[in-house]
Amino acid sequence: MKVVCGNSNRSLGESIARCLDIELSACLVSKFPDGEVLVEVQENMRGEDVFVVQSISDPANEHLMELFLIVDALRRASVERVTAVLPYFGYARQDRRGFTRTPISAKLVANLITTSGVNRVLTLDLHSDHIQGFFDIPVDHLLAVPVIAKNLIEIHGSERELVIVSPDVGGIVRARAMAHRLNAQLAIVDKRRKHKGDLEIMNIIGDVRGKVCILCDDIVDSGKTLINATKALLDHGAEEVKAYVTHGVFSSDTVDRIISSDLKNLIVTDSIEATETTKNAKTITVISIAPLLAEAIARTNQDGSISSLVCYES
Repeated sequence: MKVVCGNSNRSLGESIARCLDIELSACLVSKFPDGEVLVEVQENMRGEDVFVVQSISDPANEHLMELFLIVDALRRASVERVTAVLPYFGYARQDRRGFTRTPISAKLVANLITTSGVNRVLTLDLHSDHIQGFFDIPVDHLLAVPVIAKNLIEIHGSERELVIVSPDVGGIVRARAMAHRLNAQLAIVDKRRKHKGDLEIMNIIGDVRGKVCILCDDIVDSGKTLINATKALLDHGAEEVKAYVTHGVFSSDTVDRIISSDLKNLIVTDSIEATETTKNAKTITVISIAPLLAEAIARTNQDGSISSLVCYES
Protein backbone atom coordinates (compact mmCIF):
# COMPACT_ATOMS: atom_id res chain seq x y z
CA MET A 1 0.00 0.00 0.00
CA LYS A 2 1.18 3.49 -0.89
CA VAL A 3 -0.23 6.92 -0.04
CA VAL A 4 0.46 9.78 -2.44
CA CYS A 5 -0.53 13.38 -1.86
CA GLY A 6 -1.01 16.41 -4.10
CA ASN A 7 -0.65 20.02 -2.99
CA SER A 8 -4.24 20.67 -1.90
CA ASN A 9 -3.91 19.31 1.65
CA ARG A 10 -0.46 17.91 2.28
CA SER A 11 -0.71 18.16 6.07
CA LEU A 12 -3.75 15.85 6.02
CA GLY A 13 -1.92 13.40 3.76
CA GLU A 14 1.00 13.33 6.18
CA SER A 15 -1.38 12.76 9.12
CA ILE A 16 -3.06 9.87 7.30
CA ALA A 17 0.32 8.28 6.59
CA ARG A 18 1.30 8.58 10.27
CA CYS A 19 -1.96 6.91 11.30
CA LEU A 20 -1.17 4.05 8.91
CA ASP A 21 2.42 3.89 10.24
CA ILE A 22 3.88 4.35 6.76
CA GLU A 23 5.83 7.08 4.97
CA LEU A 24 4.07 9.38 2.52
CA SER A 25 5.31 8.31 -0.92
CA ALA A 26 7.66 10.68 -2.73
CA CYS A 27 5.76 12.56 -5.42
CA LEU A 28 6.83 15.93 -6.78
CA VAL A 29 3.96 18.19 -7.79
CA SER A 30 5.16 21.56 -9.06
CA LYS A 31 4.76 23.89 -12.06
CA PHE A 32 6.59 24.65 -15.25
CA PRO A 33 7.45 28.33 -15.81
CA ASP A 34 4.35 28.72 -18.03
CA GLY A 35 2.04 27.49 -15.25
CA GLU A 36 1.50 23.93 -16.46
CA VAL A 37 1.45 21.31 -13.69
CA LEU A 38 4.47 18.99 -13.41
CA VAL A 39 4.11 15.62 -11.66
CA GLU A 40 6.94 13.18 -10.99
CA VAL A 41 6.45 10.03 -8.91
CA GLN A 42 9.84 9.47 -7.35
CA GLU A 43 9.69 5.85 -6.19
CA ASN A 44 8.77 2.42 -7.54
CA MET A 45 4.99 1.87 -7.69
CA ARG A 46 4.74 -1.30 -9.78
CA GLY A 47 1.96 -3.58 -8.51
CA GLU A 48 1.07 -1.31 -5.57
CA ASP A 49 -2.36 -0.42 -4.17
CA VAL A 50 -2.13 3.39 -4.24
CA PHE A 51 -4.31 5.96 -2.46
CA VAL A 52 -4.12 9.53 -3.77
CA VAL A 53 -5.15 12.13 -1.17
CA GLN A 54 -6.38 15.31 -2.84
CA SER A 55 -9.16 17.71 -1.80
CA ILE A 56 -10.81 19.54 -4.70
CA SER A 57 -10.63 22.83 -2.84
CA ASP A 58 -9.66 26.36 -3.88
CA PRO A 59 -8.12 26.61 -6.45
CA ALA A 60 -10.37 23.71 -7.46
CA ASN A 61 -9.38 23.53 -11.13
CA GLU A 62 -5.66 23.42 -10.33
CA HIS A 63 -6.13 20.72 -7.72
CA LEU A 64 -8.27 18.70 -10.14
CA MET A 65 -5.52 18.86 -12.76
CA GLU A 66 -2.98 17.75 -10.18
CA LEU A 67 -5.20 14.75 -9.37
CA PHE A 68 -5.56 13.79 -13.04
CA LEU A 69 -1.81 13.99 -13.72
CA ILE A 70 -0.88 12.09 -10.54
CA VAL A 71 -3.30 9.30 -11.49
CA ASP A 72 -1.97 9.19 -15.06
CA ALA A 73 1.61 9.01 -13.78
CA LEU A 74 0.67 6.14 -11.46
CA ARG A 75 -1.12 4.20 -14.20
CA ARG A 76 1.95 4.54 -16.42
CA ALA A 77 4.05 3.30 -13.48
CA SER A 78 2.06 0.01 -13.57
CA VAL A 79 0.24 0.27 -10.24
CA GLU A 80 -2.34 -2.39 -9.45
CA ARG A 81 -5.13 -0.05 -8.27
CA VAL A 82 -5.67 3.67 -7.74
CA THR A 83 -8.13 4.99 -5.16
CA ALA A 84 -8.82 8.72 -5.18
CA VAL A 85 -9.22 9.89 -1.58
CA LEU A 86 -11.21 13.12 -1.85
CA PRO A 87 -11.75 14.56 1.65
CA TYR A 88 -13.60 17.47 0.01
CA PHE A 89 -15.34 16.96 -3.32
CA GLY A 90 -15.46 20.36 -4.98
CA TYR A 91 -18.25 21.21 -7.44
CA ALA A 92 -20.61 19.10 -5.29
CA ARG A 93 -23.05 21.99 -4.93
CA GLN A 94 -23.47 22.06 -8.71
CA ASP A 95 -25.29 18.72 -8.70
CA ARG A 96 -28.35 19.77 -10.73
CA ARG A 97 -29.47 22.32 -13.27
CA GLY A 98 -30.66 25.29 -11.25
CA PHE A 99 -31.34 27.36 -14.37
CA THR A 100 -31.71 26.66 -18.07
CA ARG A 101 -28.57 26.13 -20.17
CA THR A 102 -26.32 25.42 -17.18
CA PRO A 103 -24.07 22.36 -16.66
CA ILE A 104 -24.32 19.66 -14.02
CA SER A 105 -20.72 20.25 -13.01
CA ALA A 106 -20.54 17.56 -10.32
CA LYS A 107 -21.46 14.91 -12.90
CA LEU A 108 -18.82 16.18 -15.34
CA VAL A 109 -16.13 16.15 -12.64
CA ALA A 110 -17.13 12.58 -11.73
CA ASN A 111 -16.78 11.58 -15.39
CA LEU A 112 -13.34 13.21 -15.63
CA ILE A 113 -12.11 11.46 -12.47
CA THR A 114 -13.29 8.10 -13.81
CA THR A 115 -11.75 8.70 -17.25
CA SER A 116 -8.41 9.68 -15.70
CA GLY A 117 -7.92 6.09 -14.57
CA VAL A 118 -9.18 6.05 -10.97
CA ASN A 119 -10.49 2.61 -9.90
CA ARG A 120 -12.51 3.73 -6.89
CA VAL A 121 -13.29 6.85 -4.88
CA LEU A 122 -13.20 7.44 -1.13
CA THR A 123 -14.83 10.70 -0.10
CA LEU A 124 -16.32 12.47 2.91
CA ASP A 125 -19.71 14.11 3.52
CA LEU A 126 -20.85 14.78 -0.03
CA HIS A 127 -23.20 17.73 -0.30
CA SER A 128 -25.81 15.38 -1.78
CA ASP A 129 -25.90 11.60 -1.44
CA HIS A 130 -27.01 11.13 -5.05
CA ILE A 131 -23.60 12.35 -6.30
CA GLN A 132 -22.38 8.80 -5.61
CA GLY A 133 -24.47 7.76 -8.61
CA PHE A 134 -22.58 10.16 -10.88
CA PHE A 135 -19.59 7.79 -10.82
CA ASP A 136 -19.34 4.60 -12.86
CA ILE A 137 -16.81 3.20 -10.37
CA PRO A 138 -17.24 2.21 -6.70
CA VAL A 139 -17.64 5.11 -4.26
CA ASP A 140 -17.23 4.85 -0.49
CA HIS A 141 -18.97 7.81 1.10
CA LEU A 142 -17.65 8.35 4.63
CA LEU A 143 -19.38 10.42 7.27
CA ALA A 144 -17.74 12.81 9.71
CA VAL A 145 -20.46 12.03 12.27
CA PRO A 146 -18.27 9.62 14.35
CA VAL A 147 -15.42 12.15 14.58
CA ILE A 148 -17.74 15.03 15.48
CA ALA A 149 -19.71 12.95 17.98
CA LYS A 150 -16.50 11.88 19.73
CA ASN A 151 -15.39 15.51 20.05
CA LEU A 152 -18.81 16.54 21.38
CA ILE A 153 -18.74 13.80 24.01
CA GLU A 154 -15.24 14.84 25.13
CA ILE A 155 -16.40 18.44 25.58
CA HIS A 156 -19.94 18.04 26.91
CA GLY A 157 -19.96 14.53 28.35
CA SER A 158 -23.52 13.39 29.04
CA GLU A 159 -25.00 16.88 29.18
CA ARG A 160 -28.79 16.48 29.14
CA GLU A 161 -29.61 19.92 27.78
CA LEU A 162 -27.84 19.35 24.47
CA VAL A 163 -29.89 19.82 21.29
CA ILE A 164 -28.59 18.90 17.83
CA VAL A 165 -29.88 21.36 15.24
CA SER A 166 -30.10 21.05 11.47
CA PRO A 167 -29.72 24.53 9.88
CA ASP A 168 -32.21 23.49 7.18
CA VAL A 169 -34.61 20.68 6.33
CA GLY A 170 -32.12 19.18 3.86
CA GLY A 171 -29.61 18.41 6.61
CA ILE A 172 -32.01 16.56 8.87
CA VAL A 173 -30.51 13.10 8.16
CA ARG A 174 -27.07 14.24 9.30
CA ALA A 175 -28.47 15.93 12.42
CA ARG A 176 -30.63 12.93 13.27
CA ALA A 177 -27.59 10.62 13.05
CA MET A 178 -25.69 12.91 15.41
CA ALA A 179 -28.59 13.13 17.86
CA HIS A 180 -28.92 9.34 17.80
CA ARG A 181 -25.25 8.82 18.68
CA LEU A 182 -25.42 11.33 21.53
CA ASN A 183 -28.92 10.41 22.71
CA ALA A 184 -29.71 14.12 22.37
CA GLN A 185 -32.78 16.07 21.32
CA LEU A 186 -33.28 17.26 17.75
CA ALA A 187 -34.39 20.59 16.28
CA ILE A 188 -34.65 22.07 12.78
CA VAL A 189 -34.29 25.60 11.50
CA ASP A 190 -36.95 26.28 8.88
CA LYS A 191 -35.44 28.77 6.46
CA ARG A 192 -36.77 30.31 3.28
CA ARG A 193 -35.12 32.44 0.64
CA LYS A 194 -37.11 35.37 -0.72
CA HIS A 195 -34.50 36.06 -3.38
CA LYS A 196 -31.21 34.50 -4.44
CA GLY A 197 -28.64 35.22 -1.74
CA ASP A 198 -31.28 36.70 0.59
CA LEU A 199 -31.88 34.35 3.51
CA GLU A 200 -34.75 34.69 5.96
CA ILE A 201 -35.10 32.53 9.05
CA MET A 202 -38.75 31.65 9.52
CA ASN A 203 -39.18 29.29 12.45
CA ILE A 204 -37.55 26.81 14.85
CA ILE A 205 -39.02 23.31 14.93
CA GLY A 206 -38.28 21.83 18.34
CA ASP A 207 -37.68 22.97 21.92
CA VAL A 208 -34.43 24.94 22.31
CA ARG A 209 -35.26 27.19 25.26
CA GLY A 210 -32.51 27.04 27.88
CA LYS A 211 -30.57 24.46 25.87
CA VAL A 212 -27.05 24.27 24.44
CA CYS A 213 -27.64 24.07 20.67
CA ILE A 214 -25.22 22.34 18.32
CA LEU A 215 -25.65 23.24 14.64
CA CYS A 216 -24.49 20.50 12.25
CA ASP A 217 -23.81 21.13 8.56
CA ASP A 218 -21.59 19.83 5.76
CA ILE A 219 -20.18 23.12 4.38
CA VAL A 220 -19.53 26.59 5.74
CA ASP A 221 -18.85 29.01 2.90
CA SER A 222 -20.16 32.53 3.48
CA GLY A 223 -21.27 31.60 7.01
CA LYS A 224 -24.59 33.42 6.62
CA THR A 225 -26.67 30.28 7.18
CA LEU A 226 -24.93 29.50 10.48
CA ILE A 227 -25.05 33.12 11.65
CA ASN A 228 -28.74 33.55 10.84
CA ALA A 229 -29.57 30.19 12.41
CA THR A 230 -27.64 31.19 15.54
CA LYS A 231 -29.61 34.41 15.84
CA ALA A 232 -32.90 32.57 15.41
CA LEU A 233 -31.99 29.98 18.06
CA LEU A 234 -30.94 32.64 20.57
CA ASP A 235 -34.14 34.59 19.84
CA HIS A 236 -36.06 31.40 20.70
CA GLY A 237 -34.36 31.15 24.10
CA ALA A 238 -31.30 28.96 23.45
CA GLU A 239 -28.62 29.29 26.14
CA GLU A 240 -25.72 29.21 23.65
CA VAL A 241 -25.03 28.02 20.11
CA LYS A 242 -22.06 26.12 18.73
CA ALA A 243 -21.57 24.65 15.26
CA TYR A 244 -19.85 21.59 13.82
CA VAL A 245 -19.19 21.67 10.07
CA THR A 246 -17.29 19.11 8.02
CA HIS A 247 -15.85 21.31 5.26
CA GLY A 248 -14.54 24.79 6.07
CA VAL A 249 -14.58 26.50 2.67
CA PHE A 250 -14.46 30.01 4.20
CA SER A 251 -14.74 32.25 1.16
CA SER A 252 -14.13 36.01 1.26
CA ASP A 253 -14.42 37.52 4.77
CA THR A 254 -16.27 34.58 6.32
CA VAL A 255 -13.83 34.12 9.22
CA ASP A 256 -14.27 37.74 10.34
CA ARG A 257 -18.01 37.35 10.00
CA ILE A 258 -17.99 34.25 12.21
CA ILE A 259 -15.77 35.90 14.84
CA SER A 260 -18.09 38.91 15.15
CA SER A 261 -21.27 36.78 15.33
CA ASP A 262 -23.08 35.34 18.36
CA LEU A 263 -21.83 31.85 17.51
CA LYS A 264 -19.83 30.75 20.53
CA ASN A 265 -17.61 28.26 18.73
CA LEU A 266 -17.27 26.78 15.23
CA ILE A 267 -15.55 23.41 14.85
CA VAL A 268 -14.48 22.25 11.37
CA THR A 269 -12.49 19.25 10.18
CA ASP A 270 -9.24 19.44 8.24
CA SER A 271 -10.82 18.08 5.03
CA ILE A 272 -9.74 21.44 3.58
CA GLU A 273 -6.36 22.74 4.72
CA ALA A 274 -6.92 25.61 7.15
CA THR A 275 -5.46 29.01 6.36
CA GLU A 276 -3.45 30.94 8.94
CA THR A 277 -6.45 33.24 9.41
CA THR A 278 -8.62 30.26 10.30
CA LYS A 279 -5.99 28.76 12.61
CA ASN A 280 -5.60 32.06 14.48
CA ALA A 281 -9.33 32.65 14.93
CA LYS A 282 -10.16 32.16 18.62
CA THR A 283 -13.72 30.97 17.99
CA ILE A 284 -12.78 28.44 15.27
CA THR A 285 -11.34 25.02 16.10
CA VAL A 286 -10.00 22.46 13.60
CA ILE A 287 -10.28 18.73 14.35
CA SER A 288 -8.68 16.00 12.23
CA ILE A 289 -10.44 13.38 10.14
CA ALA A 290 -7.11 11.64 9.41
CA PRO A 291 -7.82 8.65 11.72
CA LEU A 292 -11.19 8.07 10.02
CA LEU A 293 -9.72 8.23 6.51
CA ALA A 294 -6.76 6.07 7.53
CA GLU A 295 -9.08 3.41 8.92
CA ALA A 296 -11.09 3.39 5.70
CA ILE A 297 -7.91 3.19 3.61
CA ALA A 298 -6.58 0.27 5.68
CA ARG A 299 -9.85 -1.64 5.37
CA THR A 300 -10.03 -0.97 1.62
CA ASN A 301 -6.47 -2.20 1.14
CA GLN A 302 -7.32 -5.41 3.02
CA ASP A 303 -10.66 -5.82 1.18
CA GLY A 304 -12.43 -5.44 4.51
CA SER A 305 -15.85 -3.99 5.26
CA ILE A 306 -16.21 -0.25 5.87
CA SER A 307 -19.99 -0.29 6.20
CA SER A 308 -19.79 0.99 9.78
CA LEU A 309 -18.01 4.10 8.45
CA VAL A 310 -20.41 4.86 5.60
CA CYS A 311 -23.88 4.31 7.03
CA TYR A 312 -25.98 6.69 9.10
CA GLU A 313 -27.36 5.25 12.29
CA SER A 314 -31.12 5.57 12.16
